Amino acid sequence: MTLTIPGFDYIRLPGVDGVELAAAVGGTGSPVVLLHGFPQTHLMWRHVAERLADNHMVICPDLRGYGASDKPAATGPDVYAKRTMAADVVALTAALGLERFALVGHDRGALVAFRAGLDHPETITHLGILDIVPTLDMWNVLHGAPAAVGYHLFLMAQPPGLPETMIANSADAFFGSFLDAWADDPAAMPEDVRSEYLRASAAAVTSIVADYRASAGIDVVHDQADLDAGSQLAMPVAVVQQDWGARLGYDAAAVWKTWAPDLKHRLTRAGHFMAEEAPAEITALIQDLLAR
Repeated sequence: MTLTIPGFDYIRLPGVDGVELAAAVGGTGSPVVLLHGFPQTHLMWRHVAERLADNHMVICPDLRGYGASDKPAATGPDVYAKRTMAADVVALTAALGLERFALVGHDRGALVAFRAGLDHPETITHLGILDIVPTLDMWNVLHGAPAAVGYHLFLMAQPPGLPETMIANSADAFFGSFLDAWADDPAAMPEDVRSEYLRASAAAVTSIVADYRASAGIDVVHDQADLDAGSQLAMPVAVVQQDWGARLGYDAAAVWKTWAPDLKHRLTRAGHFMAEEAPAEITALIQDLLAR
């Protein structure tokens, strides 16, 4: 049986370049879009989305290349650029008749949200970021032995062929290792949900690798251009993350302040999958952001 967010409708919406995205939509009120991370689908937002739907229209898409959304072939570097994936999000909300909306992303979805905030400041009213630093900064802080925690970033940055083959040949072990290692509370991810993540990821190896490969190429180019131009996020921004700064030797709040003048940065004791491990905390953070 396909897992769904209770009370939400499931529809397909147009992104850009002919790509269609699957999305769960529920609730009424001011709109909030929630973008999932790796190796997950929109389902990671199930607890938060239900809570927010009491007062908001909540849209939870699968990113291009993930879940039930289209998985176009990576015929060029722009196909899985975060700029393109951000344009998908703006297009799908426009298809729903929404001109402005709040945007919250976790992990890969947070990288898409960050790019959307820079590229579409007239559209994104509030920006929430869970457990990342921007792509350019991510590469700058990964150095020495502690960078081994991000080995998958380096693996999937390699030219097409080997990463896809290696991962496809051990998909459950590969994707499952992150679900195990990054969760402080395994009980927050029931077996049926875990199985759905593994199934969806195994069916999307090529596009997931393309997404990560873009983050070692075109996404860095885009971030560097914005940094050089002094571009910043114009909307209120809330960032919550584990204490990666202490682990990797950098000041996470200072990194974000460069990009976000109107910033609230906080740390959490929850694991990486914080929307599932601490949904009340994350819902409250989003509600606080939307009140700014």
